[in-house]
Amino acid sequence: MPQRRRILTYAIAAAATVTAGLVLPSGTATAAPRAVTSDFNGDGYADVAVGVPDGTVGGKAKAGYVNIVWGGPKGVGAHGSIRVTQSTPETPGTPEAGDRFGASVELTDLNGDGIAELLAGVPGEDVTDRGTDAGMVIAVGGSKNGPGPGSTVLTGPSPSAAYGRSVTAADLTGDGNKEIVIGGTDKVVATVAQGEDSMIATVVTAPMGGRAPVLTTGDFDSDGVADLALAYWTRGAPSTQSHVRLWKWDADRSEMANFWNTDNAGVTALAAGDFDGDGNDDLALGECREIADENIDDPCGPEPLAKGGGIHVHYGSPAGGSFGSRAQTLNQDTAGVPGVAEDGDRFGASLAVTDTDRDGRDDLIAGAPGEAIGTKAKAGAAWLLHGGTKGLLDADGAAAADTWNQDTAGVPGVAEAGDAFGAAVAAGDHNGDGTPDVTVGSPGENASLGAAWLLPKGAANGSTAFSPRTLGLPDLSTAHKYGKPLSSH
Repeated sequence: MPQRRRILTYAIAAAATVTAGLVLPSGTATAAPRAVTSDFNGDGYADVAVGVPDGTVGGKAKAGYVNIVWGGPKGVGAHGSIRVTQSTPETPGTPEAGDRFGASVELTDLNGDGIAELLAGVPGEDVTDRGTDAGMVIAVGGSKNGPGPGSTVLTGPSPSAAYGRSVTAADLTGDGNKEIVIGGTDKVVATVAQGEDSMIATVVTAPMGGRAPVLTTGDFDSDGVADLALAYWTRGAPSTQSHVRLWKWDADRSEMANFWNTDNAGVTALAAGDFDGDGNDDLALGECREIADENIDDPCGPEPLAKGGGIHVHYGSPAGGSFGSRAQTLNQDTAGVPGVAEDGDRFGASLAVTDTDRDGRDDLIAGAPGEAIGTKAKAGAAWLLHGGTKGLLDADGAAAADTWNQDTAGVPGVAEAGDAFGAAVAAGDHNGDGTPDVTVGSPGENASLGAAWLLPKGAANGSTAFSPRTLGLPDLSTAHKYGKPLSSH
């Protein structure tokens, strides 16, 4: 049974109003703009949170920080930013070497006031009475005057628990409160608000190969309540296993219940969206590869499409239908996808969902940080894969896609080996024109100082770059690896 305890945070005890993206029927020409949920300063523009866990704070290497880059009429990067650290007033803790504050980030409106809160994972946090690297997740309130009060969501229970390796939030119970889901070492837990108290529900405990569990949320059973998608895998020690699992809240048993699985699939990213416009959420598995000795159930689609990284999509069905019974798989050898699939490309290693053409069908942004540009190994690239009536592929199995890298006309910079452009991707309406923009991170840029690119309306034309240097951030001689992770909506 879940553990019940009081958690010292306003964030999960406050009621939240969850605003779902408007779903339009197939064939609708124009979709209404989605509600902005990543507006940290309440000015009406979507902001971007950039986690910088390798950043130096007060001379403490890898203490970490989060850079919130303001949206505005010119988009992100042109209106300044703020740096949130554990030395920010009313934020719990103290910057210490190896804390890695910002290893995971999520901008989300927890309390329904139209201003986003920041969730930041600190997996290297040492916690009194719990040990070294117990980890924690911190919630920092947004406000028109800068960061508001911060509080601890949850700390890890033991040494090396590393809570905060991953984090997400959604209303999983349908009661108007957003649950916060936290990934740590070999474990995922969820906070469930119960008035002034919160229940700590263990979602899963299993070997995860030393990796952060991959999390996203969506309504995968079409019952009107968000569900949790979770992926993890390990190979060899203590055993080879890999899973993508869907979980929902079971009110009768007061616990998270597993209701759908695809086994033997190892993935790096997950994303939920309605790619075929039928009103049901679909689930994209990024950089999907089969982790098994034998081909049991084609967990990532046809094996040749895993070359260089494959994206495998399970499509939703109406309530009562069978989720995932229809699937599509694509990689860089798929018709309509620019490029050529090569080992090590890591196509789909980062994913984000948006609708840049406002046709009511979601599009998928996919990064490939291992992509070679000419002779420049691991320079990286990103793609915009357009949704259609059949999903990401048409009736002939072809995609409609655009791609960008630092050698693309209109994109600032020059592709260089190791830039890892596409290591993180995000989307939001940063200039308030009703059309979402795309942000692409490149943590290897400038000898791993890192940078990010804004692609207005998901196009190279008018794109700009921002970095610790252009934003006036400190400690520019250290490797910040700025640009991963990213969060915006």
